[in-house]
Amino acid sequence: MDDRPFDVAYAETMSAHGKIAIRGLCKSYELGGDQIRALDTFDLDIGEGEFVCILGPSGCGKTTLLRMLAGLETPSEGEIVVSRRTQDRPLTSMIFQEASVFPWMRVRDNVAFGLRIRRVPRQEQQASVRHFLDLCGLARFADAYPHQLSGGMKQRVSVARAFANDPEILLMDEPFAALDEQTKITLQQELLRLWNETRKTVVFITHSIDEALVLADRVIVMSGRPGRPIADIAVNFARPRLVHELKAVSEFGRLWHEVWSLLGSQPEPQPAKATSV
Repeated sequence: MDDRPFDVAYAETMSAHGKIAIRGLCKSYELGGDQIRALDTFDLDIGEGEFVCILGPSGCGKTTLLRMLAGLETPSEGEIVVSRRTQDRPLTSMIFQEASVFPWMRVRDNVAFGLRIRRVPRQEQQASVRHFLDLCGLARFADAYPHQLSGGMKQRVSVARAFANDPEILLMDEPFAALDEQTKITLQQELLRLWNETRKTVVFITHSIDEALVLADRVIVMSGRPGRPIADIAVNFARPRLVHELKAVSEFGRLWHEVWSLLGSQPEPQPAKATSV
């Protein structure tokens, strides 16, 4: 059984639409007896093993969409259908913008947290933790506490923990937005390396056109509030990718301009306006 707080439709085998199918998804919030529309008639299909970036202006509902995929918020209308392979692994893990590590736990215990909650055998836990500590450049810091780490290192712990828990779908909400440019590029490269090894389905929220084009197989561009998809752009750069080399490719510049033009065509963000229902 899944312990998410609202019903999402699950298919035991892969549907014709792939891993995730979103149909007619809407989300409204109540404000003083009125309704504010955050998302409006959102349709999207995501295939098994795809890396999809959601890009759009502030306030367009990107994080709201991710929270509904995680089961943390309830849609007002529409449906989310998720095809899952097994009941033995978690369906989703979520990485937030701020590193969400447990300050009283050492790095190795933070990374093992999901495995321990699922009561994975201890030997298997230790092997998985060692593997992802190595992949994320954390092996030397396995016995450190979070207060001894930089912000970038803490976010590496969050990433290692999510991958170690072996979810079918990884949800990432601007995980590198608060980091300096050098650290951000380093972690983007490490995420690409992790994804190349595991080929998990990833839904990644970002404000950065560069980041979306570096990471994604597809970039979904959203309108301003109420958010809806206005473009679905294929990013066909070969994998594995090297961030510093990719940005020098002429096609990268062309795609960047295409996405920027789409975002620039959106009206300036306005204060939330309540409408009576």
